Amino acid sequence: MKIIGRGAEAVLYLDKERVIKDRVKKNYRLKELDESLRKVRTKREAKLLSKIDNAPKILGFDSFKIEMEYIKGELLRDIFDKKGLKYCEEVGKIIRKIHDMGIIHGDLTTSNIIVNKKIYFIDFGLSFFSDKVEDKAVDLHLLKQALMSKHYKKWREAFDLVWKGYNPNKEFINRFYKVESRGRYKRKKK
Repeated sequence: MKIIGRGAEAVLYLDKERVIKDRVKKNYRLKELDESLRKVRTKREAKLLSKIDNAPKILGFDSFKIEMEYIKGELLRDIFDKKGLKYCEEVGKIIRKIHDMGIIHGDLTTSNIIVNKKIYFIDFGLSFFSDKVEDKAVDLHLLKQALMSKHYKKWREAFDLVWKGYNPNKEFINRFYKVESRGRYKRKKK
């Protein structure tokens, strides 16, 4: 097994054709609290992943580890400048589909999207279930911010395509602009 990724909460290992996500112990937390949080988050992430077609298939999980299929492909982040725009509308459609299932990704960035023959979303560690329009609007707003900071030359065109694919209704549009206005207001106050 080799380490292929390391985040704040987990280490990712590649073992042949599977990825093992191991939620690491946090020594600064009380042992009981740490174990409880890791178990709840692992179980929730496995449950979310099992419901989504455009995510790695779950092969199994226990208290702190999730085994999933290894998705060969390129991170959208790495190919964005050359050919990323051609995927953006489909990304918007997939986000809408996930949101319609009551799932909020929580970390929508081009680093969490793999392009292969189809588009896969990865890293559902911050995901949760919600049917609130507010949560969906915040999720899409975070993607917009990620595009603005990482892909600043093409962010506007990219987000317009994501928006087109998402095909928001009037309630969502109103909520999205409220979320955006709060963000702008906070920045102006600082």
